[in-house]
Amino acid sequence: MHELVSQEIQNYIEEKDLQEGDKLPSVEEMMKMFGVGRSSLREALRYLEAIEIVTVVNGKGVFVRDVGSYRFAGKIKVENEKRFLLSILDVRRALEGKAVELAARRITPAQIAELTEVLKEYSRLKEAGKDTSKIDLAFHRSVMKAASNPILYSVLESISGMYEKFFNEPLGDKRLFDETYPFHRTIFEGIAARDPKQALAEFDKLMNRIEDIIRAY
Repeated sequence: MHELVSQEIQNYIEEKDLQEGDKLPSVEEMMKMFGVGRSSLREALRYLEAIEIVTVVNGKGVFVRDVGSYRFAGKIKVENEKRFLLSILDVRRALEGKAVELAARRITPAQIAELTEVLKEYSRLKEAGKDTSKIDLAFHRSVMKAASNPILYSVLESISGMYEKFFNEPLGDKRLFDETYPFHRTIFEGIAARDPKQALAEFDKLMNRIEDIIRAY
């Protein structure tokens, strides 16, 4: 929903020919304009702020940034998405990296069995040439749960809308799934062996590969 709302806001900026510094309607007005709830609108605004299309000033409102030079053109749109994905990647390294480390210390036999089944399904889908984005996300969420830290899990879930950009064919390219598949198994092996150092090292390899692909796109 937040992606649809963000596109509607971009369309509004274009249609009204708004320029840098122009103020958008209030949150309440935009909720009515687009027929959405406050949470969806806020998520859309966070995304647009992350890719530098709007600026949200507490107590004053939402303002357009300098969009004149790139007005959502294809190439610039890709550059914006790359910047956004790299920013979220930093967050993943910090938060999910900690989850991997904790999972290797705290995972239960039942959770090991759950991850084993997730990886079997991942392998089956990959070998069949089918979409693996959802099972990829399921793997990472299972690791987060295995960390057994409800605060950390809730923080990750609170940014799920942005986080899931990684699991919806980012940049229109499936290489992020095809080329990172092997690291999911090695991360699991480190977690199952209760070896935080090994698990985190494999997680870092996965993050490094993702970063290389994004930067080279």
